[in-house]
Amino acid sequence: MITMRSVGKAALCGAAVARGVYEAARRRSGQGAAWERTNHAGRTLHLHAGPAAAAGTALALAAAGGLPPRARAAGALTVLAAAACGAYDDFAGAGDPRRGFRAHLGALRRGEVTSGAVKFVGIGAAACAAGAVVKERPLDKALAAVVVAGSAHLVNLLDVRPGRAAGAVLVLAAPGLARRGSAPLAAAPMGAAAALIADDLAERTMLGDTGAHALGAGLGLAVAVGNGRTGLALHAAALVGTALAMDARNHLCE
Repeated sequence: MITMRSVGKAALCGAAVARGVYEAARRRSGQGAAWERTNHAGRTLHLHAGPAAAAGTALALAAAGGLPPRARAAGALTVLAAAACGAYDDFAGAGDPRRGFRAHLGALRRGEVTSGAVKFVGIGAAACAAGAVVKERPLDKALAAVVVAGSAHLVNLLDVRPGRAAGAVLVLAAPGLARRGSAPLAAAPMGAAAALIADDLAERTMLGDTGAHALGAGLGLAVAVGNGRTGLALHAAALVGTALAMDARNHLCE
C-alpha cells in the first residue's frame, strides 16, 4: 500500500544517495580531464552530477515502498540503462557538435553510426522493455514506451543552461505526487534532482547526458504508471511534438 511515508522515503532515498555519490566523486583525486566540460559561459565544470542523479533515482525506485516488485525493478533498470546510454554519449561523443535526433539520424542514413544514434536506440529499447512490464495491453505498452523515451529525451534537450533540466524534473514530476499509484516513482527523480540543483545552478557541476536521461527516464516511468490510455496518449503526443519543435529549433540555430 502506498502511503505518504513511502513517498517521503523515496524522495529522501533519492536525495541522500545522489548527494552521497556526488560528494564522494567530487572528493576523489585524479579525476582527469575526461570528467570536465565547458559550459555555455565558458566555465569548466565536472560531470559528477550525472552518475549521482542516476544512482539516486535508480536506488530510490528499487526501494520504493507500496509498489509491485516488477514496477520497482523496471524503474531501476530503465533508469540505469538510460544513464549508461547517456554516459556513452558523454564520453564517446565528447566534442561532437551535433545535437538532436535529426542530426544523428541524418548521419546514420549516410552510414555513420554516432554515439547519439547508439544512445537513441538504447534508450528506446529500454523504454520498450519498461512499457512491456508496467502495462498490460499492446497499445498501452507502446504508448508507455514513447512516454519513457520521450521524457528522457526532453529532459536532455533542456540541459543547456544551469539548473534547467533539474528544475524541469521538479516541476514536471510534482503532479505525479498526487497519483497514489505512482507517487513514489515521481518522488525518486524529484529527490535526486533536488539534492543536486544548487550545485548545478552555481555552475559547479552539470548533469550531462548521463544525469539528464536518468532523471527523464524516471520521470517518464512515473507518468506511464500513473496514467491510463487517454493520459498516455496525450503525454506521448505532447512529448513528441515538443521534441520535434525543439530539435527543429536547434537545427535552425546551427
